[in-house]
Amino acid sequence: MPTAYRQDMPPEGGFEMIKYKRNLPFRGPGGLAILGGVLAVCTYGMYRVALGNLERRELRREKTWARLHLVPLLLAESDRDTYRRQQAALARETEIMKNVEGWEPGKSVYNNPKHRPQEFVVI
Repeated sequence: MPTAYRQDMPPEGGFEMIKYKRNLPFRGPGGLAILGGVLAVCTYGMYRVALGNLERRELRREKTWARLHLVPLLLAESDRDTYRRQQAALARETEIMKNVEGWEPGKSVYNNPKHRPQEFVVI
């Protein structure tokens, strides 16, 4: 008895389409949006840097003018301090050398008139 062969045939209406396209979900903003965001952040940052530079420049100018106006006061204070120190040194010299005959307090110990004593005090 011969076997009845049945050929495999496609279903009625055919096979469904093969899904070969990628089906990726939306993953966030596009490249142009990201580039725009980066440019906006960089622009804002540079704006803040410029404002900081202006403020720093103004503070430096103010500091310079404050120092210029304080110089006479500081010089006068230095002169008063130097005078006070000289008078204290003269008093100490007078106290130490009171028993030495012929000693003149404050007179230079050098016979050479070219020698000049120190005119400022290094603290």
